[in-house]
Amino acid sequence: MIYLSALPALAASAYWLLALVAVIRRWFEPEPRAAVLPPISVLKPIHGRDPDLYRAIRSHVVQDYPEYEVLFGFNDPNDAGIQDVLRLISEFPDRSLRLIEAPNQAPNGKVGVLARLATEARYPLLLVNDSDITVASDYLRRVVAHLEDPRTGVVTCLYRARSQHLPGKFEALGIATDFAPGVLVSRLIGVARFALGSTMLFRAGDLRRIGGFDAIARHIADDYELGRRISELGYQVALSRTVVETALQGRSWGQVWRHQVRWARTIRCSQPAGYVGVIVTHATLWAMLAWVAGAWPVAMAAFGIRMLAGLAVGVGVLHDAQVALLAPLIPLRDLWGFAVWAAGLLGDTVEWRGQRLRLSRDGRITPV
Repeated sequence: MIYLSALPALAASAYWLLALVAVIRRWFEPEPRAAVLPPISVLKPIHGRDPDLYRAIRSHVVQDYPEYEVLFGFNDPNDAGIQDVLRLISEFPDRSLRLIEAPNQAPNGKVGVLARLATEARYPLLLVNDSDITVASDYLRRVVAHLEDPRTGVVTCLYRARSQHLPGKFEALGIATDFAPGVLVSRLIGVARFALGSTMLFRAGDLRRIGGFDAIARHIADDYELGRRISELGYQVALSRTVVETALQGRSWGQVWRHQVRWARTIRCSQPAGYVGVIVTHATLWAMLAWVAGAWPVAMAAFGIRMLAGLAVGVGVLHDAQVALLAPLIPLRDLWGFAVWAAGLLGDTVEWRGQRLRLSRDGRITPV
């Protein structure tokens, strides 16, 4: 009985050992350097205004890159984020910046805005990321280098998160020590056809081949769908070594819970088999059960490997300084994560952008 109780902890140990292998592989993975720097159209949908919005969008305007444009799109003419875009245009009159109204009735309003921006883009390379993403000045140079490989169709990036509030910091800890390791392990074992909303760089011609943004306008996981569909054209999804940063606005535990459950249910609809398999990764829970059953050596090993791998990704890959400070909270975050995973198994409604939406089995959305 003791050995049976230890099996989940052993499986979790194997998963987190793979995470460590993925970290080591990433440390030694060569980073491509661009021989040419083709012009890029950056598409930025704006929805709402948070305290970090101006800093985030400004980071895209001060890029060390010879030729690019940034198109800002909005659905609601009363959107508070418009004032930050106008301020930016006034501050940088010599840059190619445009603010475009994109009214639409798409179930995924963000994709509806992107569909309009894509028709306005001048250049054959398109880069999309969320409005709250902050990037380094060499960001465009680093991501575009991957597209020199003709086998690559989409370039994406890992991200770290920041927050001014404890619930948000708690969520950021999960992104650094749970979500990001999962991305690295998936790629290590060959599951690499998905993109992340933190960065999606691709060719405009390939977007047209998959039916444009209109083809994914009914899906909540538009980043996953875009990566999947372009990869089905025969391309790879490359993961750049550059790491971007996002701002989390969760001020309360309830906000963080709803955000996490929405994320969980979205992943479940996009990758149902993979979502069920995530149960193996909950090392803290399985280590506790193994300890209670008397298999304490297995419990200690599982917990130790999990902690080491989480720190290796959070600090060593994402360069997230707060991970080391908040490391004692990782076990609590893990138990919270298991509760979120369980909630994600049930229900088909989520709250997103002020709307309550119903998810179909393939990730399509309809308003409730």
